[in-house]
Amino acid sequence: MADFLEGYSIQRWLESCPQGYLADTEFGHPPGEREPELLVKDPMLREQAISLTVQLVAGERCALAASSGLINCAPDEASKRFLATQTLDEARHVEIFSQRLFDLGVKKAELDDVVAQLANPNLVRFAEILLEKVDKRDFVAGVVGQNIVLEGMAFSVFEMLHESMKVGNPKFAHTLAGTIADERRHVGFGENRIGSLIIEHPERKADVQQMQKEMSYHMLATFADRFRSGVIDAQREHLREVVPDTPGVPAPEYHGVNLAEASSEDLENVLANTVLGEFKTRLGRIGLEYQTPEQP
Repeated sequence: MADFLEGYSIQRWLESCPQGYLADTEFGHPPGEREPELLVKDPMLREQAISLTVQLVAGERCALAASSGLINCAPDEASKRFLATQTLDEARHVEIFSQRLFDLGVKKAELDDVVAQLANPNLVRFAEILLEKVDKRDFVAGVVGQNIVLEGMAFSVFEMLHESMKVGNPKFAHTLAGTIADERRHVGFGENRIGSLIIEHPERKADVQQMQKEMSYHMLATFADRFRSGVIDAQREHLREVVPDTPGVPAPEYHGVNLAEASSEDLENVLANTVLGEFKTRLGRIGLEYQTPEQP
């Protein structure tokens, strides 16, 4: 427990996060950076950026509710303190992605209505499954759902988005870079803390694994809704019409897939396979058996 205390202390959090990679930033990016003018002014591109960002806000609102709800049912003080820092991380994520919506022209008074209208129903159900465990003060299931499943999904989604935005939207890419660093720390806590609790409570395995299976299905369904809707192909075609080719600019890649040219099916597959592969690895480390979800 001594190593655990040292690795996930508030002091370590202060040094690595607000005094580290977030120093001298505003809303997660260097001061003065703005969304690209074309993105803000082009109705189609703006609409798609808002829709995408709403999904991030919805996911981070779930993470905020889960991490804060788990504090009082944590079995030890070290976990309580780490979850307190995670709660602030998640609150920051909600704030920075909400701020991006404001930067894209969403009015502050309309934020909740826009999120409610555009949040994917499968993502909403994904969140409900997790928060049902948190409401029951089920610490083991809550941390697996939050710090392994939700954070594992977010980590891969943010990485893919970061790669696609580095050249065309540095402001959003910088915002994502800080959230990726946060998620890496959150996932590490989940692995390090829950493994010992699973050993102590092997009777919990079946229930927690079923939760993972259900959450994974709704995650895949959320991806399917995004990649099979035709939105990505339509956006690419529109970009070809309004943005001239820029020779010499390297194409963004994610796990060997060209993000600018790959089919929607290939993009969906690489993201889903990456997330599920990480689930298998991380669940195995804490003594749980990955459950294959149904395919949407």
